[in-house]
Amino acid sequence: MTTVVQPSVAEQSEAEALYRFQTEAPDTVRAALAITATRIGGGVVLSMRDDTTRFWSKALGFGISAPVTARLVADVCDFYRAAGTPQAAFQIAPAFLPEDWAEICAREGIVRGSTWAKLVCATDEAVARADASDVPPDGIRVAPLESRHALEWGTVMMRAFGTPVEHYAEMGAATVHRPGWHAFAAWLDGELVGTGTLCVRGDTAQLFAGAVLPHARGRGGQTALLAARARAARELGCRVLIAETGAEQPGTHNSSLHNMLRLGFEVAYERPNWTWNPEPGVS
Repeated sequence: MTTVVQPSVAEQSEAEALYRFQTEAPDTVRAALAITATRIGGGVVLSMRDDTTRFWSKALGFGISAPVTARLVADVCDFYRAAGTPQAAFQIAPAFLPEDWAEICAREGIVRGSTWAKLVCATDEAVARADASDVPPDGIRVAPLESRHALEWGTVMMRAFGTPVEHYAEMGAATVHRPGWHAFAAWLDGELVGTGTLCVRGDTAQLFAGAVLPHARGRGGQTALLAARARAARELGCRVLIAETGAEQPGTHNSSLHNMLRLGFEVAYERPNWTWNPEPGVS
C-alpha cells in the first residue's frame, strides 16, 4: 500500500513537534542548555548552545511557505552566530533544495553529513498490520504513561539514546503534561525500559522518541510501542503517521527502520543533514 504524503506535510509535522519539544521545556532546562528559537522563512530555527551532544540545534521546516534562498540561509546562520551555537544542522527535504544549494553551502560553510529517512504510513494500515501480527512481545507490556512516571520516562528516553540525562530528561518529561502529546511506556518485569510518544497536529501524528534500553531489546518492545501509538493515533482521528530514523548505509542495519517497514511504513524520501559550523572546516 502506497501512502502519499506531501513533503510539506511531513516536514512541518516534524518541525512543529521538535519546536514544541524544546521551547516548552521548563525554564530551568532552557537556561541550563541555553535553548533559544525563532521562526524564519516559514521554518523553525532551534539553538541549544550548551548541548554537549550537538544534536538538538536544528533548522527545519523550510520550503513550504517560502522558497529556500541564499538570504534565508544567511539569516539562519546569523541567528546561530548571535546565539553562540557551536554547530547546527539544516534539515531540508530534497524537493525544497534550490538549484544553487551547492553555492549556498560553500558560501556559508555548510557540509553534508549523515542521512535520515523520512517515513510515512496510513494509520489504518499500521493498525491492521499490528492487529494481524502473531508475534507478541516477549515479556514486554506497553501502556499509556501515567504522569507520575514522567521524569523516569524522560530518563529512560535519554539513556536509551545514549545521551546525557541531566536537564535532557526533564525536557522529555515536560511533554507528558502538554496538550497534544501522548506518551507510552514499555515495561519489563516492573521496570520502565522503553519510551515512545506522538504529537498530534490536525490529522497527522508525529512519532517521536521511540527507544528501548539495551538490556530489553530484541523482545518486540519497539514494535509494540509503534503499534500502541498507531492505535492511539487512530482513536484521535489521525489519518497519517510520520516518523524519521537513520537511513541505512551499505553494510549497516537499522532495526528501528525495519520495525517500521514491517508495520507498513514506507520511506517517502531520504534527507541529508547539512552541518553548519561558525568556523568552516571545523566539525
